[in-house]
Order: sequence, then C-alpha cells, then structure tokens
Amino acid sequence: MFSRLRRVAPAAAIGTLLLTTGPLAAADAGIDAENKVVTIGAFTPVTGPVPFYATLTHAAEAYYKNLNDNGGIDGWTVNYVTKDDGYEPARSVAVTRQMVEDDGIFALSAPIGTATNVAVLPYAREVDLPVVGPIGGASAFFVEPTVFPLLPDYGWSAASNVDYAVNTLGHEKIALLWENDELGKSAKRGFDAYMAELGIEPAESIPFDVKTTSFSPHIRRVANSGADAVILFGSNANLAAALKAADLQGLDVDWFAPFFTADPSTFKLAGDLLDGVYFSSWLLPVSSDVPDIAAYRDSIAKYYPDDPVGVFGLNGWSNAAIFHKGFEALLASGNDLTRENLIAALETLKDADVGGAKGVTFESGDHRGTRQEGIIQAKGDSFELVQPFRPYPAVVFDAKPE
Repeated sequence: MFSRLRRVAPAAAIGTLLLTTGPLAAADAGIDAENKVVTIGAFTPVTGPVPFYATLTHAAEAYYKNLNDNGGIDGWTVNYVTKDDGYEPARSVAVTRQMVEDDGIFALSAPIGTATNVAVLPYAREVDLPVVGPIGGASAFFVEPTVFPLLPDYGWSAASNVDYAVNTLGHEKIALLWENDELGKSAKRGFDAYMAELGIEPAESIPFDVKTTSFSPHIRRVANSGADAVILFGSNANLAAALKAADLQGLDVDWFAPFFTADPSTFKLAGDLLDGVYFSSWLLPVSSDVPDIAAYRDSIAKYYPDDPVGVFGLNGWSNAAIFHKGFEALLASGNDLTRENLIAALETLKDADVGGAKGVTFESGDHRGTRQEGIIQAKGDSFELVQPFRPYPAVVFDAKPE
C-alpha cells in the first residue's frame, strides 16, 4: 500500500556545478556552496480568512533565525523566503512557482494549509520540489514521494485517546463528540476502528458543527448514554463550550481532546474546567524542560515577542525542524546537494526527535513521519506528560489511507 515511484530529476535541473569541499559536484537551485547558503520557502496566509495561521510561519521563521544565530547547519545558513497566498489554493500554486522560478528555492519548508498544500502537489511533482513539513492533514501526504509530513492522521490520535481511556484508566463506556468535517470524520474513523478492535460499542457518537457554541443537547445525550469518558475532536472553543455545558448539567466524566487544544489559550476559554482533561499529543507539552521546547519558547520571546507561546507555534517550529534534520543528513552523506538526494536523506531519519515530536521516521514509500504519541493532562495552569510516547494502535496506523 505504501509503494512509490520516485521521479528522476531532469538533467537540466541539476546542471549547475558548484565548488564543494571535494571535487566539482552537481547541485540544484537554492544551493550557494560558495557562501554556504541554502534557500527554502513557504506560502502562508498573511491575508485572507485565517491570518492568525501566520503565527505558525512566525514560529518556523524563529526556528531558522535561532538556527542561523547559532552556527546554522554545519556552517550553512538558511535563507527562508515566505510569500502570502491568502489561503487560496490557486495563489499557493502561483507563489510556489514564483519562489521556484524567481527565488530559486531548494525546497518548501512548513508551508501552511491542507487544501493549499494539496493544490501545490502536482506542480511539486513536476519540478521535483520537496515539500518538507506541510502544516496540514491529508492522508495523501503519507505516500507522496516528495512530501514529508509531520502531522499525524486524526484517527490515529483518537485511537490513542481510546487506548489510554480503556487500557490505562479502565473506561468501557466512551462517547465521541466529533466536528462534522474532515477533521472530525478522520477522528471518528480511528475511534470506530479501534473500539471495534477492542470489542467495545461506543456509548454515543454525536456530530456537531464547527460553529456550535451550545452543547447542552449533546451533553444530555452523553449523560443518558451512561458514558464515563468523552472524547471530543473539535476546536478549543468547542471543548470549552462542552465542558461548560457538562458542568451545568453535573456530568462527571473523564474528558479527552486532540493535541491542538492542549494550549494555554484553552485555559482562557475554559478556566478551571480544563483541569484534569487528557490530550493525545504528538508534541511534547509547551512547558516541557526539553532543550528543543525551551529553545522554542526563548526564540518566540526573542524574535516574535507579541506572538503567544503555545502548541500552535510549537507545531510550526517542529515542522521547520524537519528540513534542518534532512539537510544535516544530506551534508553528512557527502552526496551532491540535489533535491533528489535531500529526499533520500530524509528517508534515512529513524526514530528521530524533531522539534517537539519524538520517534519520527521516514522510509521509501512510507512518509508517515509521526509514529507515536504521548498523553498530556491539564494540571492547574499547565500541561504535563502523564504517559510517555508510544506507537499508535496498529489497526488504525496500518489502515489503508482514504
């Protein structure tokens, strides 16, 4: 199911000869060997319906600024070019073409959006452009030869929540509240598959619209089902609203939610009601003392002091880290600095720590980078890792992508 065909880069694309530490070697656009500069790029919605997504790009920029200020990648400096696409897929393709043809980028790094990255894929294939760390969720990314995603399928995360609820906390009556779009549907597929594997019938499975602000009817259904645990896959605003409705109705259950809601901003929305909530997360807590997480917090404070420190930014930071790891591996290989060899180098990453992620692995034909998650719990006004990272349940991780 994860078979792949790698395109061979056309000779014209690798015809530039550059001086390296050894003999003359071929290199692709974006490589300035004389000055040790690699140019990469990203599209980002500075304008349009989701300008706050630019926070993700700020975090990626902070990653590269911090990297350059601390010696770069084995002495190589990263020139990170970003262009506004307004979160419009057609513009994403146009600005990517512009970055390739005018700015001469070597690869895309942490470009923003699911639909926008999907739209760029045909052009990326055409010019053999690596798309490293696309910040969006699409199962097509996992088998795309030039794409190296870090974000997991939401179904895997939902199954990790079920696994902890059942096998660690001992719950058997579990309800699912899911956002009625691809995010929630992906979570539901994983939830249903793993519950079936465990031989447990869902106590309830209730869809809701992303704009839902009142969860009173949903909570009544959960209460009537006798559920003792609830998994919600939606926004932090949805989670806060559901917790408030449960509090008003006196529903006392364990709550579970996805990684992107394990953020300080959710405390502002839910207050003390967030205390005790569990989150399946492919990212370490933003309060972690791990050096990479501390570097993220310090870099945002230094380069983007007006941006919030949270899981949103850590996502962007971690996706930028993939290119760093891949280019570092490419340099260590001694191979020509070409896009094709960058792809090969990225496919040597095995069980790597990448930003806030752990156990990242890429293989030829299988670009499911994130292969394990931990469980985080809200405690007081912070988030703590209460279960170490471990592999996703095989029944969902190995399922054929839809």
